[in-house]
Amino acid sequence: MTGPQQGPGAEPQPVGAEQAAGAEHAAGAEHAAGSEHGAGETSEGRAPAGVRRSGLRNPDKAVRGLGAGTMALEALVLLLAIQPIRVVGGDLSGAAIGAIVALAVACVVLAGMMRRPWAWHAGTVLQGLLLLSGLLHWSLFALGVMFALVWAYALHVRRVILG
Repeated sequence: MTGPQQGPGAEPQPVGAEQAAGAEHAAGAEHAAGSEHGAGETSEGRAPAGVRRSGLRNPDKAVRGLGAGTMALEALVLLLAIQPIRVVGGDLSGAAIGAIVALAVACVVLAGMMRRPWAWHAGTVLQGLLLLSGLLHWSLFALGVMFALVWAYALHVRRVILG
């Protein structure tokens, strides 16, 4: 079957179910033609120059979104943790509450600055500050450990995607 808008001498184009079956066949043939290392990879497992390794349309933007989302989530958890820490954890000093609010504000600021390359380093420093705030209350140290692990994973994903 051919398409309705073809002129004389034009090659017939598949329509409908024929077109879908042809696309699946072409995708299967591409996959089968790939080497043992995968399509677009060298024998060292790296993508050759000029080939996107991650397959994302805009890997920089995706990584920035990951960093910003991580920072925003951390700010939200820190602010929401104040009351449960006061109720369950016991004595939460004014200095500890001030540290939590300051760290949450810093997280929000960094979430908006993820476009800058230094923001990733500042996020790492922020995780260290949260760990140090554990000197004010033990639960802040526990939150610091959890978010340091989350941040380490975000850095790992950034390194894998951006190379």
